[in-house]
Parts: sequence; C-alpha cells; structure tokens
Amino acid sequence: MVDAAAAITGFELPLFPLRTVLFPGGRMGLRIFERRYLDLVRDTLRAQASFGIVWMPEGGKEVLSPGDRPSSLALIGTEAHIADWDQLPDGLLGVVVEGGRRFKINHARQAEGGLYMADIDWLQEQAEQPLPQRSEELSDLLRQLGEHPHVQRLGMAVDIDEAGALANRLAQLLPLPEEQSYQILSIDDPLRRLDALHEVLDGLAS
Repeated sequence: MVDAAAAITGFELPLFPLRTVLFPGGRMGLRIFERRYLDLVRDTLRAQASFGIVWMPEGGKEVLSPGDRPSSLALIGTEAHIADWDQLPDGLLGVVVEGGRRFKINHARQAEGGLYMADIDWLQEQAEQPLPQRSEELSDLLRQLGEHPHVQRLGMAVDIDEAGALANRLAQLLPLPEEQSYQILSIDDPLRRLDALHEVLDGLAS
C-alpha cells in the first residue's frame, strides 16, 4: 500500500473527519454547521490555505474525552481546497471542496474547541500512467456520470486520460462501500488503483 519512506515530513494540518472518503481531484459538497468547522472554513478562506479530510469509520468518536486519542481516524487522508461556497436554502453554509495531495497521519490530537489537528507526512505520488485499453468501459461510465446535474454542479472534470485519475474520479462518484473506497485511496500505484476499482465493481455486479 503506502510506502512510508516516500513522504514529505513534518507538517501540521487541521482535520475534518467524515464518514466518507475524498479522493485527489474529486469534489464533494459539505454542509457546515458546527462552530469548529465554521471557524475552520473561515480561517482556510482567509489564509487561502487547506485542511485535511480523513475517513472516520462507523463507531469512531467525533468528540473525545480528556486523555483520549483519536485512534479511530483512518491513517491516510486527502488535502481539501475550498473550490466554492454559498449559503444554503436552510441557512447553513455550503462548501464545495476539491481533493489535493494525500497524506499519512503520524499523530493526531483534539485541540481546544474540538478541532482535530494532525502531524502529517505528505505522500509522494508515483508517476501517472496512460489509460490501459481495458479501461474504455470505465471511461464511458465516467462520461455518463458527468452528465448528471449533481456532478455538473460540482464542476468535476470527467475528461480523464490517466489511470490513477480515472480511478479517483469514479471512486469519488460511485456509491462504493466506504471501506473499499478507503482501500483504493491507500494504493500508491495508479494502475493497481484502477485494477482495485475494477475488482470492487466486478464484486458489486456479481
């Protein structure tokens, strides 16, 4: 999976734990209502910075007691850039984020106010690979998904000519089990990531 040696070390990043996975290049909409995350979005916009989105499996604790450690957070997460924001009809803040670099959490803590902070290593990505011939069906599927109004509202690119990027976009848009989405996110090699997506889809179809 992840080669710990292939990393850029020593960076602290605020975290936004979710029950879902953000992929590099993928986009998702968030409804923000908790004070800690409203402050996070405000600070991120002001500083033109980013934060991390990390999967928290079912059963994970979002609020820790004194002395607890957030061991339920997944090890690998994705940098999130705010691509758009607006006030939703229900009065909440709506944010569209786009996935950037992957990272590995070395240590995480819950700061005053409840926000998670993590010491991370940025993972160095392997060189992208052109789409293999067997991926034509997946490319067609992504183009079909790109016609959906929800995907168009997110503004996510669907004209993809690289193996890892195709796997990332499809894994972001398809309703995959979150554990399997996370396993795909954790794979370094672009072709292996695409193969893993193939296997998941074949398993769901059988």
